[in-house]
Amino acid sequence: MKSNKTIALLSIAGFLASSATGVVRAADMEGQLNIVAWAGYVERGDSDKAYDWVTGFEKETGCKVNVKTAATSDEMVTLMNQGGFDLVTASGDASLRLIAGKKVQPIDVTKIANWANVDKRLQDAPWNTVDGKHYGTPYQWGPNVLAYNTNVFKTAPTSWSVVFEEQNLPDGKSNKGRVQAYYGAIYIADAAVYLMTKKPELGIKNPYELNKDQYAAALDVVTKQRALVGRYWGDANVQVDDFKNEGVVASSSWPFQVNLLEADKAVMAKTPIASTIPAEGATGWADTTMLHAEAAHPNCAYAWLNHSLDAKVQGDVAAWFGSVPAVPAACKGNALLTDAGCDTNGMSNFDKIWFWRTPTGKCEAEGTCVPYSQWAKDYLAVQGK
Repeated sequence: MKSNKTIALLSIAGFLASSATGVVRAADMEGQLNIVAWAGYVERGDSDKAYDWVTGFEKETGCKVNVKTAATSDEMVTLMNQGGFDLVTASGDASLRLIAGKKVQPIDVTKIANWANVDKRLQDAPWNTVDGKHYGTPYQWGPNVLAYNTNVFKTAPTSWSVVFEEQNLPDGKSNKGRVQAYYGAIYIADAAVYLMTKKPELGIKNPYELNKDQYAAALDVVTKQRALVGRYWGDANVQVDDFKNEGVVASSSWPFQVNLLEADKAVMAKTPIASTIPAEGATGWADTTMLHAEAAHPNCAYAWLNHSLDAKVQGDVAAWFGSVPAVPAACKGNALLTDAGCDTNGMSNFDKIWFWRTPTGKCEAEGTCVPYSQWAKDYLAVQGK
């Protein structure tokens, strides 16, 4: 029986050897690949030897992988605007900006043998497909969860109000200074999701398509939240430390941080952490690996795009990050993820998640809505108060 690693390498070899669909050969590789990625998305075994989907790719293709970790979507956009990178693992609040700014190029899916394995719900998603052109390959997806300290919350919080409204928590102490909010302006959409239940009279149909009044209400929520927030989190690893050492007891978060905290026995003994999706629902992210418009190493980039959709790689990433694979076949037979992993990571929540996308000002439901440029300006002002 072939090992999972052997299967992954054979997948790369088959991709390189194929010429019928016009894919490149190993001899055509440029020897290098520069990627902008979220923390935990491109692992070579440095953190844990079991999680390595880079080393085999480098050996098989000769493409040395260099990774620049970005903490926010805004940072990703800035780095791609500056240039020097081939690929970026962009969330929906960055992807449309990169497409509109002509910083990424459409991909030729016929060069990507593993494209057929991608979840059909993600292949033509509105955050990575424009005018019928695919701008990148889906990578991973998941919800923005509510992480909480189980010493404070003996039962899971049922509402996002614990981070949005001043109140005493179950331990009898105020939430002021003990909660966090996400650094990026896209977080205003979290407030909009909250208001869809809290104030249905606003008529919010889509948290990324807000008319003037709806936007004003969401902005008011995050403005009032400012007095509660001890720190805005943008760096996932910093937030992990804040839960460990800085008294944070509730915050929006990613499964990645929750996984790291839950894996730390010392933390779980002192400040145990769990996560939930409250009754109002949640925003989330469906990330796309996108090709820079002026990529210096396009052949290595296409080889990585194909490699990233290998079922073994997809399952390993999902196990490490706490996400859901873009390739459904990855949910079975992966020792790291286990056959229960996709369900644990929220695969059944797809239709409950409002996936990040850039508010463009063009709205299906409202006709005219507030564009992201205004979101960014206003949220920066909120944080500065």
